[in-house]
Amino acid sequence: QLQASGGGLVQPGGSLRLSCGISGRTISSTTMGWFRQAPGKERRFVASISWIDHLTAYSDSVKDRFTISGDNAKNTVNLQMNSLKPEDTAVYYCAAGADWRNSKRLGQYKYWGEGTLVTVSS
Repeated sequence: QLQASGGGLVQPGGSLRLSCGISGRTISSTTMGWFRQAPGKERRFVASISWIDHLTAYSDSVKDRFTISGDNAKNTVNLQMNSLKPEDTAVYYCAAGADWRNSKRLGQYKYWGEGTLVTVSS
C-alpha cells in the first residue's frame, strides 16, 4: 500500500515536501512515480525514480524546481517542491510498479496511493 502525505496550503514561491510511505513491499526493485491532477484536468506525470539504476525523470513543468528522492531504509519516496506556482495546485499521487522505460505513463503503474492536496495561493 502507498500513502502520500505532506500536502497543504503554501504561498507562491514557497516550498513543500511530499512523502509517500510504502508498506507491504520494499521499493528497491521498482520504479516510483508522482503524478498530479488539477481540478477539471487529467492526471499527469510529475516525476519518477528508478531504484535499480538511480535514474530520475521530471516533467518539463517542474524540472529544476522539484526533486524526487527515496529512502530505502524507511521505505519512502519524497518529492521536494520549491518555487511553487499557482499552477502547481493539484492533488498529488504517488505510484509504484512501473518499469523505468514507461515511468512517465500513468497506465503502467500497478499501485496507487490516495492523493494529498497541494494548494498554492496567496
